[in-house]
Amino acid sequence: MNFVEMLAPEVWLSTNGGPRYLQLTRRIERAIESKELLPGTPLPPEREMAKITGLSRVTIRKAAATLADAGLIEQRQGSGTTVASPIRRVEQSLSRLTSFSEDIARRGMEVSSTWLSRGVFFASPEEIMTLGLGAADSVTRLHRLRFANGTPMAIERAVLPLQVLNDPHAVGDSLYELLEKKGKKPTRALQNITAANLNKQDAELLQVEEGAAALQISRISYLSNGQIAEFTRSVYRGDAYDFVAELQLAASGTS
Repeated sequence: MNFVEMLAPEVWLSTNGGPRYLQLTRRIERAIESKELLPGTPLPPEREMAKITGLSRVTIRKAAATLADAGLIEQRQGSGTTVASPIRRVEQSLSRLTSFSEDIARRGMEVSSTWLSRGVFFASPEEIMTLGLGAADSVTRLHRLRFANGTPMAIERAVLPLQVLNDPHAVGDSLYELLEKKGKKPTRALQNITAANLNKQDAELLQVEEGAAALQISRISYLSNGQIAEFTRSVYRGDAYDFVAELQLAASGTS
């Protein structure tokens, strides 16, 4: 890529085109949209871009921040700035109880996981209260990073009573698939969704900037007999996941 030609100011910079950082933003955005800049292409360092464009480094930095906020470029300390790969957004219905694996596979995408930790542990006070356990009970904990077509999408932290799952290493890509085989797949759940900003650790796992928008989801799932089967806390990328609910107008009262 010849950035000297692409960023030559006489091609795109004008006195009546608005703020200079926005003009530079639009120039790079058009280059990305037209495939002139392909995903993964490294952009010149800030100092070099300032030299090519004749703009100040403050202006360059502001344009880069705007492009990063729009998800068009990725800025990583120590490895520079590159054109971001397009993220295929995933929609999950709030009216059906499904797993991550089911959601992704239904859309023809490849599901994979990286285990961060899993094992059997003594239940914490919160887990005892949530799962309705005794003070001396243990639980199975599953902590993993979930991918769709190789893109990290979510971090799942699931806790299950030993009566539901006593072997954490039996879980493959789909926890619900295993529970169904055991006759212990949840049939209903209560789910709470809140907006959040990613901390440094979770942002690194999801390959986004620290503080990026995310969806934090807490789910308590139940078996058909009313027993609590699962307590899960997950963090989903805000730029890649949508939750959709179908709403119906309540029937009017009759006189």
